[in-house]
Amino acid sequence: MDYKKTLNLPDTPFPMRGDLARREPAWISQWEENHVYQAIRAASRGRPRFVLHDGPPYANGDIHIGHAVNKILKDIIVKSRNMAGYDAHYVPGWDCHGM
Repeated sequence: MDYKKTLNLPDTPFPMRGDLARREPAWISQWEENHVYQAIRAASRGRPRFVLHDGPPYANGDIHIGHAVNKILKDIIVKSRNMAGYDAHYVPGWDCHGM
């Protein structure tokens, strides 16, 4: 028996699979062609500054999900500050392998 027709699923234009490996390069080229980052930076000029200085990269232990969560949260913070009317900058960490 086919239960697919019995499910009440929303009708959406979103594909069932993300297919990021194929779709992301098209998004990036569109952003680069339209100079999206430069437009965001230009629109932010003159606003109060918000700078997030990230620490050094992790040099101790294996990479784990906490590393990804850390970077994702920092990205959300910078983008939300930008949308809140700040000139938000992300300053990445430095190389700590020479410590």
